[in-house]
Amino acid sequence: MNDHDAIIVGGGQAGLAAAQALRSRGLRPVILEADTEPVGSWPRYYDSLTLFSPARYSSLPGLPFPGDPEHYPHRDEVVDYLRRYAACLDTEIRTGHRVDTVTHDDGAFTVHAAGEPAFTAPILIAASGGFSKPFHPALPGMDTFTGNLLHSSDYRSPEPFAGQRVIVVGAGNSAVQIATELAGHAHVTLATRAPVKFAPQRPFGKDVHFWSAAVGFDHLPIGHLLKKPLTSPVNDPGVYKAAISQGRPDQRRMFTTIDGDTVAWPDGPREGVDTILFATGFRPGLSYLDGLGALARNDRPLHDRGLSTTHPGLAYVGLEWQRSFASATLRGVGRDAQYVAKRLLGSGSSPRTACCQSASAR
Repeated sequence: MNDHDAIIVGGGQAGLAAAQALRSRGLRPVILEADTEPVGSWPRYYDSLTLFSPARYSSLPGLPFPGDPEHYPHRDEVVDYLRRYAACLDTEIRTGHRVDTVTHDDGAFTVHAAGEPAFTAPILIAASGGFSKPFHPALPGMDTFTGNLLHSSDYRSPEPFAGQRVIVVGAGNSAVQIATELAGHAHVTLATRAPVKFAPQRPFGKDVHFWSAAVGFDHLPIGHLLKKPLTSPVNDPGVYKAAISQGRPDQRRMFTTIDGDTVAWPDGPREGVDTILFATGFRPGLSYLDGLGALARNDRPLHDRGLSTTHPGLAYVGLEWQRSFASATLRGVGRDAQYVAKRLLGSGSSPRTACCQSASAR
């Protein structure tokens, strides 16, 4: 016997969007969230983080992001928005429930959270995020490094690094933003395997997301067709390309080896380093599915546009390139959640009034 209509693992933006999609089709899911509140990883991101999409393009279904539609929300604004969204969902949310294992038998999923009774349901949505497991590339000599070895998930502000020699590894938005911020306090190099590509944030006076939506790129369901996800250029409001061209930070090709507190650069010289900060992305945190056989050897889920290819009733929301370029973002995760809910419940299910619609008018 099932205790719930559906179980959602993870209470961040993906889990909340999944709950809204199921609620709009008449189901009453339960969300199991490991942390103390359903706001995902946002409170743990660095202090200066702002979205690269304006508020107009940064909403979950049924609740517009507050404030000027053209402003770029700060990290703390996103946290407040997710709190409000969770409060108006009318969905059971169990915080402090870290899921350890999942089993599947006779059409039902049994979910075990540490120190809690088991939960059972015919539908399980893994929404624990594509950004919950920091990725550290394996580099020669990394285990010998005697300085500070950090990931961008550990970074909060530049002040603790004042006067240090710092290398930021990565070529994405976070790497460039963190390296530029640090360069005002430390001697910083951005180490990349290829030159950083930039795209203007507001071409022809309109945010890039306006153009992306206008041509349909955000909605284009091509994620399942890509053998390797596309690399997005860095969104530049007119700051980052100029900073790198001025050497604050300077950009170099990736160092070749680490030895103690030194690194070797491709052109020969060795240099002492205080901190190496990896802004090299994340991997999905789905270890609780290990026992199901639902994951590939690289711990990535076996799925087709969010629907498990190994277990009927199992789905994913919030993965990078799950269906489209925007799949793992606030503006795109809701579309994927609606797609998954429709496929799980059959083509005959139609969404009802959005659960948060009444709150959007307040």
